[in-house]
Amino acid sequence: MPVNSTDPARLVDVVLVKGGRTKIRYPAELLADDGTRIAVRAPWAGEGVRDFGFVRFEPGDVFTEYYWRDRWYSVKEVRAASGALKGWYCDITRPATLTGGELVVEDLDLDLWRSADGGDVRRLDEDEFAESGLAERDPEAAAAAVTALDELEVLARGDRFEELAG
Repeated sequence: MPVNSTDPARLVDVVLVKGGRTKIRYPAELLADDGTRIAVRAPWAGEGVRDFGFVRFEPGDVFTEYYWRDRWYSVKEVRAASGALKGWYCDITRPATLTGGELVVEDLDLDLWRSADGGDVRRLDEDEFAESGLAERDPEAAAAAVTALDELEVLARGDRFEELAG
């Protein structure tokens, strides 16, 4: 059901599945759903601080997350409690599904980070992806995941990346 600016905000549960199990579930405000792209906003759902070395996710951070029903990735804009943009954390996933109040996304282990200034674009967790066995279990999904990471990296290195999520 498409949502536009005249629809009242509503909550959905974002369900991130990894390896057939729910990795995390958290409530988020549904901002928009145009039938292809779904946008939600939620506070940092992790416990405490998660320091990656190149960015810290911490209580008070706000994530505006974009999911697609026809793309193999999600893009999460990360802002500090002050509103300052930290950057974008991108997950390689199967296309999202929104059924009732659940937005379900299957994480395929590959990730990408883009700093706020675009100067730091890095591929993450390629070792986890290789160890996941997806290439053996589902070669088509593995190929789609690698293609999506390649596409996302090209977009992240470009000067129009912010339009992807905007």
